[in-house]
Amino acid sequence: MHPDHPDTQQSTETRPVRRTIDPASAERRIGRHRAPEPARRGPVRSTPARVAVATGVTCCLGLIGVVGAREPGQRHEPVQQALSDRAAAAAEQRASRDFERAAPPVAVPVTPIPAATPSPTPTKKKTPKKPVRPKHPRPVAGLDQQQMDNAKAIVDAGLAMKMPRRALVVAVATAMQESNLYNLASDVLPESFDYPHQGSGSDHDSIGLFQQRPSSGWGTVAEIMRPAYAARAFFTALEEVPGWTEMSLTAAAQAVQVSAFPDAYAQHEDRATTVVAALV
Repeated sequence: MHPDHPDTQQSTETRPVRRTIDPASAERRIGRHRAPEPARRGPVRSTPARVAVATGVTCCLGLIGVVGAREPGQRHEPVQQALSDRAAAAAEQRASRDFERAAPPVAVPVTPIPAATPSPTPTKKKTPKKPVRPKHPRPVAGLDQQQMDNAKAIVDAGLAMKMPRRALVVAVATAMQESNLYNLASDVLPESFDYPHQGSGSDHDSIGLFQQRPSSGWGTVAEIMRPAYAARAFFTALEEVPGWTEMSLTAAAQAVQVSAFPDAYAQHEDRATTVVAALV
């Protein structure tokens, strides 16, 4: 058959052409000295990328569902418009949660709370304190402490009865003469030793600072043995003497005591005056 015959030409065109691979070119293509071709990118394999893709797909599907779920008869908005509306709503929601919000359009009046001011501490005026007399005054005029304490008991009793200073001097001088300013018991009256005493005498039943006798009505033994009671008994009797304030010390004392030695009281007037001055 002639080569130019159509059948011969068709069979020639449809026959596949085999190419021979030159060993040298094959070596050039797969040779170990040829630079490796860049690796092709495969599907996304990192976890953050997968999460981002899945989130985007979920949001898109949700938007499509929202847009598609409309009542019959309404026109469907384009997806792009729905995405824009959702983005605007999200921006508005973020703005409402923003911590740096603008001030409200109407200012709310706030009443300021006044700061608490400490109240001034009131200053107390110091009142001058009265001098406190010692319980045991310092002895004067040659007396010891027991004698001085007994003299103080006499003066305190007279001051409580509001007796004048002259009566105080008469009483102290009388006690100096009768008992030497000691609270004495009596050897004749054994009961008197049952009470506090500072010695004893033997002149009948005379006891105490003023040697007063229970048998004469001055009081009980227990009462007379207390210096304060004995002094009050003396001042009460002195007040009953008419005009005693104009009498001498000896006459005033004798009017109360009725002593066998009436002139003996005068010798103690100066010392008694010194003692009373130290106690008043």
